[in-house]
Amino acid sequence: MTKSEAAPEPQVIDRAIGETGGELVLRRVGPHLEIIDNGVFLMDTRDGTSERELVRAALAALPKGRSAAVLIGGLGVGFSARAALDDPRVARVRVVELEPRIVEWHSGPLAPVAGRLAEDPRCEIVRADVVDWLAATDETFDAVCLDIDNGPDWIVTEGNDRLYRAEGLDHLLRVLRPGGAVAFWSAMPAPRFAELLARRFGRVRTVEVPVRRGEPDVVYVASR
Repeated sequence: MTKSEAAPEPQVIDRAIGETGGELVLRRVGPHLEIIDNGVFLMDTRDGTSERELVRAALAALPKGRSAAVLIGGLGVGFSARAALDDPRVARVRVVELEPRIVEWHSGPLAPVAGRLAEDPRCEIVRADVVDWLAATDETFDAVCLDIDNGPDWIVTEGNDRLYRAEGLDHLLRVLRPGGAVAFWSAMPAPRFAELLARRFGRVRTVEVPVRRGEPDVVYVASR
């Protein structure tokens, strides 16, 4: 590989101490943006297929013709929120994101990536821990799409595992409208979690999404 063919060096755009105490970094690599949390890669703007499929799979599980209110846990680079807003069935989107700096980036470097979410009147972004928010809210939703950490079996941030235990699933059952669906993104298969979902919800579908390298991403869709 010649020097001109070598991968570009990452350029740090911004960094901050996150809500959980680790360093949160936004960096550019060539034309792409990456979010790094405490040294661990979280997501980038290269593709987003599985983040979009998270929303599409949840909406596909709803009764036909149903207008949907969608809750998204985890803002990231905004691919899931944009997929929801682009669907004609979706009337409103609520996004719950823990990190204030990620929300700020969506009014700055990340704004063009997802079509300026902060300016869309149908989209409201809440800064909160999603499990705490679920426990306190009295809102209900037709579809809930959760992209928290790297999935049930690959937790980077302490405390995120609460979402994937019985306590978190009970909160989800409470906010989910009859006939609704909840979808979980995972970077790897999580068969024990799928079994727990089946016991709590009744119906579970597994969607594998091919990625550029390695094993497919996985979306678990549970319906009431």
